[in-house]
Amino acid sequence: MSGRDTVLGKIRASMRVSGPDAERKAAVASRLRDTPTGVIPARADLPAAGQQELFCAMAAQFGASVARVNDYREVAAEVSAYLRAHNLPAEIRIGADPRLKDAGWDLEKNLELRHGASDGGDLAGVSHAMAGIAETGTLALLSGPDNPTTINFLPEHHIVVLRESDIKGDMESVWAMLREQKGKGVMPRALNLVTGPSRSGDIEQTIILGAHGPRALHIVVVA
Repeated sequence: MSGRDTVLGKIRASMRVSGPDAERKAAVASRLRDTPTGVIPARADLPAAGQQELFCAMAAQFGASVARVNDYREVAAEVSAYLRAHNLPAEIRIGADPRLKDAGWDLEKNLELRHGASDGGDLAGVSHAMAGIAETGTLALLSGPDNPTTINFLPEHHIVVLRESDIKGDMESVWAMLREQKGKGVMPRALNLVTGPSRSGDIEQTIILGAHGPRALHIVVVA
């Protein structure tokens, strides 16, 4: 008997499991296949327009600023306006998300785009979210070359673009959206759920922004 068999045997004994595992394996396979959902809060059960308004309100409640634009071509102007308003240099770090390719960057002649993952030396970065969760004002951000995870956490100012049609009422709907878009077995390495800027109250219960990530979060919702 191998060491692995010994360890697994002890685990089975502690769980009072004996004999073949066919029934338990079938239960696990069924759960993975059917992806059951938990209780969904009533606050998320709204028409699309209501979900969008709730998302913006909740994001603001947790310290994010929110702007709404009518078209992707207006994104660059909104990014430039944010940088000016916060006295930041006209430069951003951005990934290769195709949705941001035609975001009006050519109209902002003074804005410098730096591509690829952040090395920690960027003051501002732009990502595109997969989805927004209305009930908590949370952003769902996929990892990958389109939107490097380092941009989510290293720059002091994180600007996130989100399509209003990708705002869902609850987290369960976002998981369903991810499975539909990617398919099982083709999931991203990570999915980050971000609610507001980074904050901590560990030191004397005083809230400090930027303790573990960006000190400011700005969300640009595209109609």
